[in-house]
Amino acid sequence: MLTLDESKAANHLNEKHTALTFIHSPFCGTCHIARKMLVTIEEVYQSGLFYELNASLHPKLMQDYRIESVPCMLITKEGGVVEKIYAFHSVPHMLERIAQYVKK
Repeated sequence: MLTLDESKAANHLNEKHTALTFIHSPFCGTCHIARKMLVTIEEVYQSGLFYELNASLHPKLMQDYRIESVPCMLITKEGGVVEKIYAFHSVPHMLERIAQYVKK
């Protein structure tokens, strides 16, 4: 997972390809569990699929994209929100939810 700093975050979310960004807070226990699921998914694909963004460090971005809570998987394309996933449930659930956005 690649961590985005403030200067990279805005550019990343506006890229033409579909971007999968894991938004979390370091003080959120559920976020730590969700992150482990995403690391497992990256191992399945043998590729870095996700970017991660600390919500605490990017309040304007959270407001601009209307992020309601963390953890959140923000899926964007050309700056537009394609989907937001708040309930991660399990690795198989997340594999199914992101399959359409990930190239094999």
